[in-house]
Amino acid sequence: MKPELIKMALMLGLLSCVGPFAIDMYLPAMPAMAEDYGVPTAMSQYTLVSFFVAFGVCQLFYGPAADMFGRKPPLYLGLGIFLLASIGCALAPTIEWLIALRFVQGVGAASVMSIPRAIIRDRYTGTEATRLMTTVMLVISISPMLAPLVGSLLMAPFGWPSVFYAVAIATVASLLLIRFALPETLPTEERVPLKVSAMLSAFRVLFRDSYFMGMTLIGGMGMASFFSFLSIAAFLYTDHYGLTPTQFSLAFALNALGFFLASQFAANLCERFGGVAVVKWAVTGFAVSAAANLLVTLAGVDNFAVLVGLLLLGNSFLGLVVPTTMVLSLDDHGPIAGTAAALGGTMQMMLGAAAIGIVSAVFDGSPLILVAAIAICGVVAALLFALTLRQSPQAVAT
Repeated sequence: MKPELIKMALMLGLLSCVGPFAIDMYLPAMPAMAEDYGVPTAMSQYTLVSFFVAFGVCQLFYGPAADMFGRKPPLYLGLGIFLLASIGCALAPTIEWLIALRFVQGVGAASVMSIPRAIIRDRYTGTEATRLMTTVMLVISISPMLAPLVGSLLMAPFGWPSVFYAVAIATVASLLLIRFALPETLPTEERVPLKVSAMLSAFRVLFRDSYFMGMTLIGGMGMASFFSFLSIAAFLYTDHYGLTPTQFSLAFALNALGFFLASQFAANLCERFGGVAVVKWAVTGFAVSAAANLLVTLAGVDNFAVLVGLLLLGNSFLGLVVPTTMVLSLDDHGPIAGTAAALGGTMQMMLGAAAIGIVSAVFDGSPLILVAAIAICGVVAALLFALTLRQSPQAVAT
């Protein structure tokens, strides 16, 4: 890979880590948090739901803002909000305050979800964009593989609020990175006029594009699968299987490892077979592995190694699905890349938040709810791909 691509991937990957870091790092703390506040498990899970709702919806603001004002000013605003909210979370006196401040934290974190995608589209398309996206995801892999472990190590001597102070420190580093290392990739002459009509027109174009919508929703099913796991993994692994917070962190990292290792093959596979073909076979693999996990569980097998192994296989297929669908959905929307990335991110986060809410509400302490939710996501993703391929001439031609 060219040195320029590596440098950009490192910067965008580190920026994109901020949001996931705020999610993954405190997962081991959720049971202790619920105990400290004296609330049921479901109350602590609402801190995830509130974060994801804001994380998703507010991308609709940052995306158009990035098209109108450039990529860097909205990043400054979002990370500033995120920094203040992170400190507030550490000081939250009640679970209700924590839920509210997690919402504010999500408002700020939304900026680093959609804008890095737009920055990639500013400079690259096709295979190069896929290669950069997958490299960014390799950098992001630091978060789900290391963040829970870091969180559990901080919790032991300092308690769970220290997790949010650590996130605040990481945010300061991100602000410095934007100021001194990240270039502005959208020239003034290419910015969209500050008009509500222009923003509404961009959204209208995107909603009418069945290819964009199809690829976005397929990736969204992958996100919903992963967020279902996020919402109950700490309780399932520690309460049902008896893992310690540190053991949970290692098991969580193993699940994430499959996703990010597989994602590194996406660019080469797309270059050889085409992006649509890669999505087709990866979605099929995800659906089949998820269905197998459900059938095994329904057959009465409740084995931790079997569960983790099949989750690892499914996540590996998602490592091909998610970055490839992101690139394919943006390819035809360069002039409104910020808005397109924002709408795509919002739709995917809303699917994730809905999955968290549903799974948390029906979770009974066993693995059945988790594997059933993931199987549903896999089947829906496969159906969406078939529908997208049938309705879009572009998809057939790609």
